[in-house]
Amino acid sequence: MMNKVTAPPDTGDTGTVAEAVHARELTVVRGPRTVLRGLDFDVPRGQITGLLGPSGCGKSTLMRSVVGTQAKVTGTLDVLGRPAGHPTLRTRIGYVTQAPSVYDDLTVRQNLDYFAAILSPGRAAADRRHADVTQAITDVDLTTHGDALAGNLSGGQRSRVSLAVALLGTPELLVLDEPTVGLDPVLRRDLWQLFHDIAARRGATLLISSHVMDEAERCHRLLLMREGQILADDTPDALRTRTRSETVEEAFLHLVDQAVEASRTKEHTR
Repeated sequence: MMNKVTAPPDTGDTGTVAEAVHARELTVVRGPRTVLRGLDFDVPRGQITGLLGPSGCGKSTLMRSVVGTQAKVTGTLDVLGRPAGHPTLRTRIGYVTQAPSVYDDLTVRQNLDYFAAILSPGRAAADRRHADVTQAITDVDLTTHGDALAGNLSGGQRSRVSLAVALLGTPELLVLDEPTVGLDPVLRRDLWQLFHDIAARRGATLLISSHVMDEAERCHRLLLMREGQILADDTPDALRTRTRSETVEEAFLHLVDQAVEASRTKEHTR
């Protein structure tokens, strides 16, 4: 039998929950490999939390666990006051995968109209859907490309269409898996400005993964990962101060060296 994520009893009152995500002993096993190793962390509401670490360290698995699409998850994982994967979370979470999730044979607006209809079915919601689609296209700066086929857009533009889909319905939590990978510096800067605007203007929570350490400086809080474990959960300033480093990248490397040394010491004492 597959183990399931456990959570406290659902009281129906999510307004008093301080954290957008609350995890304790979060573990994911895939075949013979333990991908996530008993993670404990919290993601505060209304802030941008960066999930940083090298490729293959478990970032995407953690994000799939949060949005409720990852199998074989054990431990405690609450999202917006509900167990991860709870049906009521479907319209409260926006999720952007690494690969753009759009239909190439539809225009930008047709893509968004389609996904908006799934989120808010019925004729009564038509006006609201139109407003949501227009706002999402504006937010990602694609107003001049609304009638363009998604398949004819650049890679960066297609990524922005995926982000626009995730913004439909003004979700409380946005989970973005390496949304700036492969983008030019100007577009990366513009997207990060949008992320901060979403957090400040809407009060939304953003969990953003990256393996680019300079993006860590743009986050309110950081989760630094390596080999399925969290090395640090703190603000960029606190991490730099604690490790006496000038940059978050230096702080991360310092923490990696500490972890390696601790592992070697443990092996020698066995």
